Amino acid sequence: MKSSPEDRPDLETFFRLSHDNLCIAGYDGYFRRVNPAFVKLMGYSEEELFAVPISSFVHPQDRELTAETRALLLEDKPLLNYENRYITKAGKIVWLTWTSIPDQAKELIYAVSKNITHIKKLEEDRQLLIKDLTAINSGLKQLTYSISHDLRSPVSNMMSLFSLLDRSQINDEESLVYLDLLVKSVHELKDTLDDQMEHLKDTLLLRSTLEQVPLKDVFQATTDSIRSLVEASGATFVTDFSEVEFVSGNSFYLYSIFLNLITNSIKYARPGIPPVISITSKKDRDASQLLFSDNGTGFDMEKDGNKIFGLKQVFTDHGNSNGIGLFLVKNYMNNLGGTITVSSQVNSGATFCLTFPDQRDQDPQ
Repeated sequence: MKSSPEDRPDLETFFRLSHDNLCIAGYDGYFRRVNPAFVKLMGYSEEELFAVPISSFVHPQDRELTAETRALLLEDKPLLNYENRYITKAGKIVWLTWTSIPDQAKELIYAVSKNITHIKKLEEDRQLLIKDLTAINSGLKQLTYSISHDLRSPVSNMMSLFSLLDRSQINDEESLVYLDLLVKSVHELKDTLDDQMEHLKDTLLLRSTLEQVPLKDVFQATTDSIRSLVEASGATFVTDFSEVEFVSGNSFYLYSIFLNLITNSIKYARPGIPPVISITSKKDRDASQLLFSDNGTGFDMEKDGNKIFGLKQVFTDHGNSNGIGLFLVKNYMNNLGGTITVSSQVNSGATFCLTFPDQRDQDPQ
């Protein structure tokens, strides 16, 4: 049944009432039309938004990458979930995620964006919390060393002194009883201190009994927890855990490792190219290996190869980079008795190789 003009959707009303930011831009880099939501967000009038190039509103640190991304649109390549910062008339920085579709015939770009500033703020707060916890953890470790030196050593010295005492020279029975009680108390103090030290070390390192962790379950739990991010990025996965189904480790560590490496692959995807993430396991002599590969921006290994796993090492202009994720992954692998290496080329993706020693080769303490 053919609809009449009266029955057709009112696109003008949709454009006007949408809470998302709807924009139409020309290939010349100027806005042609914007909806009220975008006008309200930016604080400029329509006339002000139309009067200058769109790049004028982009954060200075994002302009170069935004220009490179826009060039893809002019080549008739749609842009999906691209993030950058805009500056409002009041000087406020807002984070936007864009989906843009080019129309070469009309030389127009149809774009929709969402304000994700609140999400970025939550992520920033999370990273600051991780940074603070890392600093606290370091301080607690130093406290552990101080306790070891400042308390255990004097206790050991007291025990040595008691062993040198010649009891035959003490004739008072009451004094001998007190001396025995004192020796017993010092030994108990040493045992208690040793137990507390071990408990503190285990707490600091988040250690638990090593277990056989199913890789498929960890992958599923990780991707389930970031399902919206995966879907929004258009990421696809190629997984194969048939050769090694379990690794000996800590489920908390494994989940965090998967989370950091997967989100990094999504975060550092090349503009206009959806992430393709491959995760496979294999057996290598007496060890099990996990290979994480992607098709993202990659690393300049000659320039940055020896800094990739360092704390606060950042290798891109991405506003959400903080240099913590790979540092944590490296430390988790160290605590599990394993290793992690990376091979990469700029704009050709990266491959991380995680090696887990057999459980029988690991020290449970």
